[in-house]
Amino acid sequence: MTMAKDIRILIVDDEASVRNVLSQVLEDDGFETTEAANGEEALEFLKKEPFSLVITDILMPGMTGIELLEKIKQLYPATQVIIITSHASLDTALTALRHGAYDYLFKPFEDLSLISAATARAIEKVRLVSENQKLLEELKGKNEELKKANKILKAFVSRDGLTGLFNHRHFQDLLAHEVARSIRYERIFSLLFIDLDYFKQYNDTHGHLEGDDLLRVLAVVLKKYLRKSDILARYGGEEFTIILPSTSKKNARVAAEKIRRFVEEYPFQGQETQPSGNVTVSIGVSSFPEDGSDAPSIINQADKAMYQAKNNGRNRVCLAGNGCDEEVEVTNP
Repeated sequence: MTMAKDIRILIVDDEASVRNVLSQVLEDDGFETTEAANGEEALEFLKKEPFSLVITDILMPGMTGIELLEKIKQLYPATQVIIITSHASLDTALTALRHGAYDYLFKPFEDLSLISAATARAIEKVRLVSENQKLLEELKGKNEELKKANKILKAFVSRDGLTGLFNHRHFQDLLAHEVARSIRYERIFSLLFIDLDYFKQYNDTHGHLEGDDLLRVLAVVLKKYLRKSDILARYGGEEFTIILPSTSKKNARVAAEKIRRFVEEYPFQGQETQPSGNVTVSIGVSSFPEDGSDAPSIINQADKAMYQAKNNGRNRVCLAGNGCDEEVEVTNP
């Protein structure tokens, strides 16, 4: 297993104070860090010795973070990159993800634990890539063994390859855990089932590559309204799920409506070809234990509510057992 001491991290930012904060946090986590004041200096470091992870600001004098990201992915494809941007620049974060960045951080850093968490996820990706590569090399020429190994690897990978969200299998595990936890501590939770409206029409019009980009961007947009405790997953195709721990159906309805409105108003590429002129979602809401005492029941009720939303004209929120007509007040986030 890759240890922290084996991981070298390159921090790139023209502000010394930002570099110092990142270095302090990551060195406290046991990592070895190197600092560069700009993209050109960063490339010089990369030419001399490999780095598992590069954390770079997106706006710097000279070479921008996006340009540095492109060069890193061209020259050192195994190196993972985390982009630093401002809270007001979600679009730049989306651009970075499209160019191959693994994750992004917002500055100023309001919660230093987010730096550690993002780094841990990126290092885990480095570890998985390394282990997969070693396994493929060891099993080269052994087709049957290679197939078995790939099945084992897929069984243990919890992330969706397209969006980076939790995948369907891991979602099922997490939901079962949430049911057990809620029973034990006598708590409630809610589940959102989200379906992208007219996705087939979008694919037919723009092609599957653009459709994949739409799903990736939608995943980032959905994250905007999540609390730290909420769990977002790609259920399959154009369907997403969100587990909302300790959340009543009423509050889940408010959260779902915020998401629905934000998606409707977000300037997705190619949205003008959609029937309403916007990319929209239909959302079904169910709650534990009101709508079921186990995971399959909660999923089934949320799924039914979501289809009710689609059958009632799409771009709306429906509640399991309550329909789509309930009014809800939503304040701007």
